[in-house]
Amino acid sequence: MFKGATYLMNIKIKKCTLEDSCKLQEVSYETFNETFKDQNSPENMNAYLERAFNLKQLEKELLNTSSHFYFVYLNNEIAGYLKVNTDDAQSEKMGDESLEIERIYIKNQFQKHGLGKYLLNKAMEITLESNKVKIWLGVWDQNENAIAFYKKMGFVQTGAHSFYMGDEEQIDLIMAKTLITILER
Repeated sequence: MFKGATYLMNIKIKKCTLEDSCKLQEVSYETFNETFKDQNSPENMNAYLERAFNLKQLEKELLNTSSHFYFVYLNNEIAGYLKVNTDDAQSEKMGDESLEIERIYIKNQFQKHGLGKYLLNKAMEITLESNKVKIWLGVWDQNENAIAFYKKMGFVQTGAHSFYMGDEEQIDLIMAKTLITILER
């Protein structure tokens, strides 16, 4: 039997509100550290974590009507979250027809249970509900597992942009997927 099959029935999703900012900060720190601390200096990690995930910044993002956060729960425990952006909240100018997945973060203990695919599918659902035709994301060019996952899900590389981890410039591949064409609308 597929390892994650028993867990799939226990997955829930909840849109985050301002009241969730402390929990969101906690999950952000944990998941980002788990994923990237071994590839980056402690100074650059700390600088990024403080800039990207301080409460004031997260509250600002939660209040932005063009950004949406969703907690994913497995067996009633927060396992990670999804952040999507539209319009001017997108980190790159991709136009009004696009939705950005800025973050799919899953705690290590909950990986390999289909939650990343679940959140990606949720993002595609939001894209279509928002009358967008394209979904895109940036993924670190050194994150081979994530790149392979997105390719498997039908995303193709369309470009690259700089991402700063503290004072270190890194490269994110821009990957995109067209969900519907203009003619299908």
